[in-house]
Amino acid sequence: MEEVRVKRRIVLVPVPAQGHVTPIMQLGKALYSKGLSITVVLTQFNRVSSSKDFSDFHFLTIPGSLTESDLKNLGPYMFLVKLNQICEGSFKQCIGQLLEEQGNDIACVVYDEYMYFSQAAVKEFQLPSALFSTTSATAFVCRSVLASVNAESFLLDMKDPEVSDKVFPGLDPLRYKDLPTSAFGPLESVLKVYCETVNIRTASAVIINSASCLESSSLAQLQRKLQVPVYPIGPLHIAASASSSLLEEDRSCIEWLDKQKLGSVIYISLGSLALMQTKDVLEMAWGLSNSNQPFLWVIRPGSVPGSEWTESLPEEFNKLVSERGYIVKWAPQMEVLRHPAVGAFWSHCGWNSTLESIGEGVPMICRPYTGDQKVNARYLERVWRIGVQLEGELDKGAVERAVERLIVDEEGAEMRKRAIDLKEKLEASVRSGGSSWSSSLEDFVNSLKTKNSM
Repeated sequence: MEEVRVKRRIVLVPVPAQGHVTPIMQLGKALYSKGLSITVVLTQFNRVSSSKDFSDFHFLTIPGSLTESDLKNLGPYMFLVKLNQICEGSFKQCIGQLLEEQGNDIACVVYDEYMYFSQAAVKEFQLPSALFSTTSATAFVCRSVLASVNAESFLLDMKDPEVSDKVFPGLDPLRYKDLPTSAFGPLESVLKVYCETVNIRTASAVIINSASCLESSSLAQLQRKLQVPVYPIGPLHIAASASSSLLEEDRSCIEWLDKQKLGSVIYISLGSLALMQTKDVLEMAWGLSNSNQPFLWVIRPGSVPGSEWTESLPEEFNKLVSERGYIVKWAPQMEVLRHPAVGAFWSHCGWNSTLESIGEGVPMICRPYTGDQKVNARYLERVWRIGVQLEGELDKGAVERAVERLIVDEEGAEMRKRAIDLKEKLEASVRSGGSSWSSSLEDFVNSLKTKNSM
């Protein structure tokens, strides 16, 4: 009987954005640890670097003519639509060439759900494929729901305060206003993209950077809906840690943290995309100053419209932050969160930051900006009960109270206990025998062997 050679190459197709790059590269490391070869296919609009952590990966770039100015003019969602249109043909050519060069050795194409152009090549060459979601399972469920709603009537519901505050049917505790609509584009554009991302087409599996202990109900719901295996293999930052920051990290903040008291510091970082108005920055500064707690604040260059960094903010800002605050442009977040001086994390609640905070047992102040961040914030506050959400207009009094609740009050101590309990469960999930590592990841790898031996 002829021996069947098992195909070993995984092709990864990431979205060129920080929040998507980080987990898919960590997924690559996890799969590489199982003996698979990794090829990463990039677009010319590229924000992925082949750092030393990925020196064993093979990187390819497909042609495409989009630029930073296109991103600015189109907005993220229409940019993605355009990117998918431009890359479909060139990705087919890339896969065809790769199959020739590697002797038909492609076990699976794993593509970010927003890079759905990948499916045309997968279909043409009859390759196994898996969709990779960088958000929570709950957010995926929400996108599936939104993909089927009428944009016009939903928009009217969202504008009605009485309706927007109500729980959305079947998605308790999520309210209408918690669903992942976007600040980066009109609702119709967002729903158009969602229709594409939740359509798994010929994908034979869905991989999610999550864990059963966090989202068992949503994962079960997805499994029923999609009718293909759903593999929760997270948190990937614990299972396969790798440095993939696209911005330069300022490590001086670690020396500053070393000088602070245990559990006293509020760490503030609103991610790689969120924007803030000057008036909100000042209200935050006043509230933080009045809380009498030290704070480490990441203010990303360009995150305050009209200002390159902090130099054009009012002098009042410098006075407020000079006594207890430390400001950096970007921080080594994982190292910051595990530092014993950090007592709470003020976050935009992107899924990566949410997992990283829970993974270090740090409770959160939640100020979501867009998309799935709103879903995560609601779950942090109402389901996992390790967060306080700041809603509506920011004012210094609300900021001060939120910091005190998490750092000073007994309520914060209780949240920390729950966060540490979740941290222990997450760590167990990625250990040998755990639900993410031994079950989901190994089941996925074994499924590739089965498919490729047929």
